Amino acid sequence: MDTKKEKSSKRENGQKINRLLDLMAELRGRSGCPWDKKQDLESLRQYVIEEAYEVVEAINRDNMDLLAEELGDLLLQVVFQAQIAREREEFDFSDIVAGLNEKLIRRHPHVFDEEEASTPDQVEKTWARVKAAENEDGEETESETGSDSLLEDYSRSRPALRQAREIQGLAARVGFDWNSIDSVLDKVEEEVAELREAVEKEEEKSRLEEELGDSLFALVNLSRFLSIDPETALLSCLDRFKDRFEYIEKRAEEHRNNIEDISLAQLDAWWEEAKSRKGDS
Repeated sequence: MDTKKEKSSKRENGQKINRLLDLMAELRGRSGCPWDKKQDLESLRQYVIEEAYEVVEAINRDNMDLLAEELGDLLLQVVFQAQIAREREEFDFSDIVAGLNEKLIRRHPHVFDEEEASTPDQVEKTWARVKAAENEDGEETESETGSDSLLEDYSRSRPALRQAREIQGLAARVGFDWNSIDSVLDKVEEEVAELREAVEKEEEKSRLEEELGDSLFALVNLSRFLSIDPETALLSCLDRFKDRFEYIEKRAEEHRNNIEDISLAQLDAWWEEAKSRKGDS
């Protein structure tokens, strides 16, 4: 049973959520904010993506204060769209929460039912099986989609790296996968070699794009075998690049030179200095 303190905390959380929903309704109301009233589901799509990436950035920085703020901004997008849907009499925030509660219980039979799953791999398989059953019971049928391909069941709204990771995982479920990480590494080298050959032959842009795409797809496969999220890995790389480039800019400023007037050899030397500061590779 909940303690008195826990009950008080839940009551306070409920009050704060209700206050948030009321504020959003007021912002969209007759005397509300012109910008907020102008928005619709389509116009808010870009902000959902932006806020999600800012949450990831806060995690990468290990900044808990910033993370709390960015999670709030992401929650705002949920509340904003729920209010718009409520005005259209489609659904509201309570429907979102109720649906999520049901899904969490349904997809965790090893917690809320008698099914066994003692490892993360077993949990993932259970989640995939329950999700597949949900799709079979959904409103969209094979005749409506025009395809019963396993690869139809992935999100096309995610970044391309995430889509690649997901579609590879779907294919792997039926055994269409590499046997070892060595095979994946060989494939990466093969695709990069084909890209190099296309560049050296000065192939048309469409051909270069194809070979570059194959190389990226192979690298995403490698990330899957390494259990590393490719999107997160790339974001971390961007952070390192930014940190090192800012070091170069600082060194150029110390020499009272414009960075564009400094030789590439000197820039490379400072780049190596930037890497060595934190033992980077």
